[in-house]
Parts: sequence; C-alpha cells; structure tokens
Amino acid sequence: MSRGPTFTTGSTMRHVSVMTLTSAIGLTFMFLIDAATLFWVSRLGDERLVAALGFAWTVTFFIISTGIGLAIAATALVSRALGAGDAPGARKTASAALVITLAVQAAMALAVVLLRDPLLALAGAEGETAALASRFLLVTTPAAPIMAMGMVGSAALRAAGDAWRSMSVTLAAGMLAMVLDPVFIILLDFGLEGAAWVMVLARGSSGALAVWYLWRVHNLLAPVSLRGIVDQARAFFAIAAPASLTQLSAPFGNAVVTTLIAAHGVGAVAGWAVVTRMTVLAFGGIFALSGAIGGILGQNYGAGLLPRVRRAYRDALVFCAAYTGATWLLLYLVREPVIAVFRLGPEGAEVYHAFVGLAAGGFIFAGALFVANAAFNTLGRPLWSTAFNWTRDGLAMWPLAWSLSRVLGAPGVIYGQALAGVVVGAAAAWVGWRFVSTLRPRVPGADPGSADLETAAAGLHQA
Repeated sequence: MSRGPTFTTGSTMRHVSVMTLTSAIGLTFMFLIDAATLFWVSRLGDERLVAALGFAWTVTFFIISTGIGLAIAATALVSRALGAGDAPGARKTASAALVITLAVQAAMALAVVLLRDPLLALAGAEGETAALASRFLLVTTPAAPIMAMGMVGSAALRAAGDAWRSMSVTLAAGMLAMVLDPVFIILLDFGLEGAAWVMVLARGSSGALAVWYLWRVHNLLAPVSLRGIVDQARAFFAIAAPASLTQLSAPFGNAVVTTLIAAHGVGAVAGWAVVTRMTVLAFGGIFALSGAIGGILGQNYGAGLLPRVRRAYRDALVFCAAYTGATWLLLYLVREPVIAVFRLGPEGAEVYHAFVGLAAGGFIFAGALFVANAAFNTLGRPLWSTAFNWTRDGLAMWPLAWSLSRVLGAPGVIYGQALAGVVVGAAAAWVGWRFVSTLRPRVPGADPGSADLETAAAGLHQA
C-alpha cells in the first residue's frame, strides 16, 4: 500500500540528504550506462568511436530532458496529493503520468529516428563519425519511451518517500550495463553496435522495475481510461509542458558547446565526451537535487507547512555547496588517471583539464539553479524555471563560450559555459528564496496544476 506523507515530520536536512543521495546513486547509475559504454568503446582504440558517442549523447540528451520534465510533473502532483491525504488522487495521477509519458516520448523518439542525420550535422558531426553516431541512435532511440517510464515511475516513488526503491530502478539498469558492456563490445566483438543493444536492455529493465514497484509495492497505480487521462492531462501538462521546455534548455546548451568544441577537432570532441560523462557521474547529487527535493517541498506545501518548505529550500542550498566542494576536489585529484583511462590525446586532455581545474566549481551555482527550479515547478511557478534556464543556455552561454574560445581555444568554451551558470544560478537562487519566503497556504480544492496558486489564495483571503 502507498504510504502517507513522510516528509512532513523530522529533520528537513535529513530528508534532503537522504533523498538527494539515494536519487544521486540511482541517477549516477543511469548515466553510468553511458560512462561504461564510453570506457569499453575507448578500449577499441579508435577516437572516432568515442567522438561518435559524444555526438549521439548530444541528440539523446533532448529526449532525456523531456523525460525529466514529465517526471517533474509526476513528482509535484503525486507529492501534493499524498501531502493532502488524497491517496486515490495520487494513484490516478501516477497512472496517467505513465501513459502520457509513453505517448509523448514515443512521438519524440520517432522524430529523432527520422531526423537523426540532420540533427547530428547541426551538432557538428561529419564523415564516418557522423555515420557511426547515426547507427548508434537508430538502435538506442526506440527504447527511450521505456526509459522515460522508468524516470517517471522513479519520480512517483520519490514523491511517496521511497528513496531506496526509486534508487534501485536506475541502479539495476546501471549494473546490467556494467556486466553486459564488456561482453557485447569486447568479447563478442560487436563494437559500437553491441554498446547500443546493451543500452536498449538497460533502459527496458528500468522501465519494467519502476512499474512493478508502483503497482505491487505501493499500490500507486489505478485502472486508466481515455476520459481519466484527459481529466488528468490538464493539471499534468500545466507543469510538464513548461518543465520539459525548461529541461530542453540543457541539451540546447550542450549542443552549443559541442558545436563550438567541434571546431577544434575530433580530439577536443573526445575530451568533451569524457567531460560530459564525468560530469553526470561526479555531480549526480547536484543533478538529482531538483527531483529529490520536489517531493519534500510538495508534501509540506500540500500539508500547509510553509516554514518547513522554506527550511527545505535553505538546506538544499547548503547541501549543494558542500557536495560540489568535495566533488570538485576529488575530480581534480584524479584528473590524470581519468585522462589515461579514456586514452585522451593532447587536445582532449586540455579540455578535461579546463573542466576539473576551474569550471567544475561552477556547479555550486548550477545546483542553486536546480534547487530554485524545484521550488518553481512544484509550487506553481514552472514558467520561472523556463525563463532562468533559457537565459543561461539560450542567451548567456553562446556569447560567453564563443568569445572565450576565441582567446583560449577549446578550454574557453568550457569556461564560458561555467560562467553562464554562475551568473544565472546566483540570480535564480535569490529569486527562489524570495518566492518561498512569501508563499501563502494552498487553497483547498484548488487545481494542483495551476500556475497561480498564491494568487488564488490571496483572492480567497480577501473574499
């Protein structure tokens, strides 16, 4: 049976730490699929294969980002319902979220399969490297909808306070990839195609396990009908649409950086591929913050415990700073072994040194942006997240990265990306704090997907 609200009592810092770290472990293992693939492919001794994975990741990142947006909506609505004691509403929301996710992601996957070659060309892929990336996407992309169901299912489990099963959904996929990658890529000599099929199997396992936990362990799934899905869709898309648009800014920014890096050669792209994998592995706790604390904020907001909402926001910022500092130091200390393991050439090593030497510290502010996003998405201001993220990735990143690359070469691109995150992250954190400091109690019966709950509360108070 689904548990009641679990975040409305006890230490908010403990909730933030437990949910973020367990989410980070799960998220890290999800991205470990890519890192393990990159490692074993690098054993083949062809830098074009490593670069092909970098370009393929740039395209795949768009699909994953929309899945994160859908998961954010599931977290917000399920946690609010549980916080308000509405278990039947939580079940209906979780079920509708899975069905909607499957449909939306299937459409996106089809579009990527049909347009993969032009998309890769836009990212800067050329020649045999582009052909390799295209074949990789052809195999892996059809499994993306199942992976997204795993992401949404894991989000619903977090909203219910089940940190460990939420973690195990992606943990299982990562472990499967770790076991099968060397077999398919090296022992069976399938190379890049073997890596693609391992990714398909890993994504399928995460989706199946998430659905199983929701259904058999938490009773958080209910029979669905077309009418029921339509009824849930309005509240769901009120959060999911802007949240997905928000998440799409990150792959857009990643594509900008990849394009600028590509101008400096295949070696630099290979270095950038390693940077992206090490980023998601090392900073899993930062990437997990938004989804992890969304349930904490949502449950306490649904229960009307506004001081706990503010405390959780503050604790998340403190956690972010401490986590980033420790991770940055560790990355710097192991920089040379990482370069050796992935067999980077001089250009790739230069890019990686730029990241671990200075740019990685910018994740203090990137994490602050994620914390603010969680507050905006969960508490009725999803468009604010959209505005801040696109300011960073759509407005600030290109001119900063381009101008610094003109002076410093490929490392300048890395520094420009980090600088954009510092400026926008600091602004978002401040606005987020002002927002949670002025929240008013939720109106009973108000549309949980409304983007203006505070205004509705103010109107009721005046009446």
